[in-house]
Amino acid sequence: MSGTADANEIWILGATGRAGRAIAARLVAAGEAVVLVGRDAARLGEAAGALAGECRTVVADGVEAIAALLPAARPAVVVNTIGPFTRTALPIARACPPGTHYVDLANELPAVSGLLGLRDEAVADGRCLVTGAGFGVLGTESVLLKLCADGGPVTRVRVDALPSVAGEPGALGTALAASIVEGLAGGGRRYEDGRLVRVRLGGDVERFTLPDGTAVHSGGVPSGELEAARRASGAPFVVAASGAVPAGRVVRALLPGVAVLLSRRVVADFAVRRLAGIRVAARERGREFSWARARVDGPAGTRVGWLRTGEAMTFTASVAAEVACRLAHGAPPPGAHTPGALFGPALAEHAGARFFLDE
Repeated sequence: MSGTADANEIWILGATGRAGRAIAARLVAAGEAVVLVGRDAARLGEAAGALAGECRTVVADGVEAIAALLPAARPAVVVNTIGPFTRTALPIARACPPGTHYVDLANELPAVSGLLGLRDEAVADGRCLVTGAGFGVLGTESVLLKLCADGGPVTRVRVDALPSVAGEPGALGTALAASIVEGLAGGGRRYEDGRLVRVRLGGDVERFTLPDGTAVHSGGVPSGELEAARRASGAPFVVAASGAVPAGRVVRALLPGVAVLLSRRVVADFAVRRLAGIRVAARERGREFSWARARVDGPAGTRVGWLRTGEAMTFTASVAAEVACRLAHGAPPPGAHTPGALFGPALAEHAGARFFLDE
């Protein structure tokens, strides 16, 4: 541990990762008291040295070690960037003492649903918990909130996330590998008649054209956006989809079998180890813009809305930093929230997004 504690500190967990570094840079530039938390003292030192301001560093080897530190440290806000969030979100959020607020970047359905399930605990302790503070969740949620602003009944909803992401060189890493494997192993989900049901992974494929004229495809995924869309719309039938689903029919046909194999722990662990070691090269983002689409059906007909922003990870860092600042300096309502439900679609605009609505 280095530096002197500050009562208004914002702790960034996983601070040496891409998201952690980007969020830290924004918070330091905003004059916040930032604490970088991670496993490796040398890498933390490098990350701190790259910032345009001073910050403390805390070495903690894993989720249990972090959870043990939080009650005594009592930071103002904890920003969790450590995946897979299915394993980190609940233990870290529960370790935050009364008055310490929490925000994460989760987009796994179990992680988002689980965090929102802590509402009563958070209210009792005076904590505000925010999950999905990034392009994943807020992108589709905010445009859907725009479409549903008139309060009219909605019967069917589909949201599509189409991020454009620039890649950093290096190993894929255990956290990302575990998130991918767990997502595949869980199979597909959607809401039918208000109930969460299992469906074919990679199904619900649609092909459509973006407002800029680009043709894309999108397929169903069991993401946190599914739960956020159900809550934002109240619709009994909800599908969440992503442009990351493979376009080829052969690959999509294999996905259900892959899900069955990965549901076996020994296979999943092997897959995580192999994926984690894969090294990827730096790559430019595939499109100039990231897009999120929402389509709602109801008695008044069908409406479609779009959100446009730049590189998805840049948007995510801006959202998470802004949420952390608002939690640290505002009077957020205790409970558990998605970012759009708490702060409205204007949060996405603050992070650089623009809406296009089909009225």
